[in-house]
Amino acid sequence: MYNLKQFFKQLVYAIGFWIVAFSVFILIRFVAHGQEQGEVIEQANNIVPITEWIHFGVILGILVGFLYAIIEFTFDKLITSNLYLGIVIILKVFIYLIVLIFSLTFIISLIESDMDVNLANERGWWKDSPLFWLATAYFFMSSFIFLFLKLANEKFGKGILFNMLIGKYRKPTEEERIFMFIDLQSSTTIAEELGHYKYSKLLQACFFDLNKIVSRYDGEIYQYVGDEAVISWKLRKGLRRNNCIELYFAFKKLLERHSKYYAKNYGLQPFFKAGVHGGKLIITEVGTIKKELAFHGDVINTTARIQDECNKYEESLLISDELLSQVKLKSKYTSKPIGDLLLKGKQERLTIAAIHEV
Repeated sequence: MYNLKQFFKQLVYAIGFWIVAFSVFILIRFVAHGQEQGEVIEQANNIVPITEWIHFGVILGILVGFLYAIIEFTFDKLITSNLYLGIVIILKVFIYLIVLIFSLTFIISLIESDMDVNLANERGWWKDSPLFWLATAYFFMSSFIFLFLKLANEKFGKGILFNMLIGKYRKPTEEERIFMFIDLQSSTTIAEELGHYKYSKLLQACFFDLNKIVSRYDGEIYQYVGDEAVISWKLRKGLRRNNCIELYFAFKKLLERHSKYYAKNYGLQPFFKAGVHGGKLIITEVGTIKKELAFHGDVINTTARIQDECNKYEESLLISDELLSQVKLKSKYTSKPIGDLLLKGKQERLTIAAIHEV
């Protein structure tokens, strides 16, 4: 169900993007500078309004956007993880060439039908057509922009790239966020048993599973540190539908569903423990050669300390009472008070609780 929802979301974005992209292309090519525009006008003995050309751009955008979404979603979910990047790129280029041949042939036939003109669309027309190769170059340039925006949103979170472009985070900005530190249990022992290479493959597989579901709960991967992942939410998104709690248990269940894979390849069932806390902190851009967003504040340190307490109390998920008071736990969860703790590096005591699934 979630994959279907995710596909439709990606489909809407893709269709919207390609409608704009091809409308701009047709507007520039056929109205502003295109020789083909003059030929068609001459054949049809009529002045073709801009809106007529744009309507072909919309149709082409819908067609290409639909096929583009299917291809990207299929590669993301089924193919990319099993192939080298170079092979993926070659496959995509080949597939998209076929898509463009089909789509442009269709749109040219439509123009012929609507405007009662003759255009080159016989079999193999695209091989010697400057227009086709111009459209192809434009498509791959636009595709690069689309994928760049997609990757930027996945890395930084929705809307963050725009805020970086307008310079919002050049000066430290205060935000209220929730953080989750999630860490592989018994990581040192596992690393010794598996060896560095196999241990690295295990972490890669676990975090691949985590990435499958993190966007479902509006989470953003802030960073990976060894066997630990740091996930962040804006306060409203983290509290909505208990996302900051639901994510942990969804990840736990996903690892359990893949238990046969982990048992076969690594001889174990990975288990992660987590700490959750929220509050105000500072977000700002850091670095010049390698620029990224950084979070500064006590919230991050406190969350890390809460997660460290999991082993001591033999709990899998610990949360601060401060955050728990804002979460509306569903009936399938119960909270167990742990008490007032003096966390390492802290001067004031913090009340924490454990979350259990009924």
